[in-house]
Amino acid sequence: MPELPEVETVKRGLAAVMDGRVLAHVEARRPDLRIPLPEAFAERLTGRRVETVGRRAKYLVIRLSGGLVLLGHLGMSGRMIISPSLRNEPPGCHDHVEFRTEEGVVITYCDPRRFGLMTLCEEEALAAHPLLAGLGPEPLGEDFTPDTLSKALSGKETPIKMALLDQKLVAGLGNIYVSEALFRAGISPKRSAATVAGKRAEKLVPAIKAVLEEAIAAGGSSLRDHRQPSGELGYFQHNFAVYGREGEPCPGCDCDLARTGGIKRMVQAGRSTFYCTKRQR
Repeated sequence: MPELPEVETVKRGLAAVMDGRVLAHVEARRPDLRIPLPEAFAERLTGRRVETVGRRAKYLVIRLSGGLVLLGHLGMSGRMIISPSLRNEPPGCHDHVEFRTEEGVVITYCDPRRFGLMTLCEEEALAAHPLLAGLGPEPLGEDFTPDTLSKALSGKETPIKMALLDQKLVAGLGNIYVSEALFRAGISPKRSAATVAGKRAEKLVPAIKAVLEEAIAAGGSSLRDHRQPSGELGYFQHNFAVYGREGEPCPGCDCDLARTGGIKRMVQAGRSTFYCTKRQR
């Protein structure tokens, strides 16, 4: 599932062609994705001007004229594809929603597994929307600090890896970037979350921010389905320190691989975790 850097990359690509533009035509080729599309979905969007394309956690937040907001989630396999309006080929069987701007740019939502979603709400109801209500701070925001993280972790005995995946604690983090950030901070994914408060949080917060910023600059990570709206792959996967590298040495490793076995993989709550037993305590 796309994590914050992938969604931010998509957001920026869409903003370049949608911000300030009128949606001249919107077409929904099926009545539902993961959940049903709102009634008169295409009709309610057609003719509106896109004020801004934004992001909250792993959701796209597209604000339109008249106070309407389009909320979208890419799910496991969803992609937003930007292309010229004059296409020779017919739409693909997984091209479920199409947006065309007044300038003729076409944005197609393609989702083979249909785990993504799109819904509408009014601006005044956005903060309380069930998809967004209760989300924690944005990890790249100024309000995500070692102090706020320490307070959020206080009393939590769950492993720090699982705590950071809780969207109510911090919004937008996922399996890949939590593993990478914990490695940079030298914190074991098995460590009790409560013990990360304080000095360890002072190492972890900058590590989280740095990993996310670097991943965004690289266009995200393309492991399976992620593509930038331009169709380009992200390439941060080439910079992984530990994720997906079981049995390999980690960057700067001076371990005896024959003895340690290199980077370890374990399963926590059904998800793979990658870490270095020597450098992460």
